[in-house]
Amino acid sequence: MEVFNIILNSINDVKEFVNIVSKYDFDIDLTSGRYVVDAKSIMGIFSLNLSKPIKVEAHCGDQRDKFMQDVKRFIVE
Repeated sequence: MEVFNIILNSINDVKEFVNIVSKYDFDIDLTSGRYVVDAKSIMGIFSLNLSKPIKVEAHCGDQRDKFMQDVKRFIVE
C-alpha cells in the first residue's frame, strides 16, 4: 500500500485526478480529517476540505510504479 499526500488546487485538478485514478481497478481512499472517501468519486472529493493536503491510501500492488508516475504532479511533501 502506498500512502502520500496530494493537493488539488482547482476543479480541473479534481477532474483530472479522478480520470487518472478511475483507470485502476484497485482501491484508492482519500482521507481529510475524519472523512474518508473513494478517490474515484468526484462528489466525494468535493465533500473534502481541498484547501489542505489530502492523504491518499492506494492498494496498488504490482501497478505501483505506473500509478505513482500518473499522480506525481499532485503529490506534496
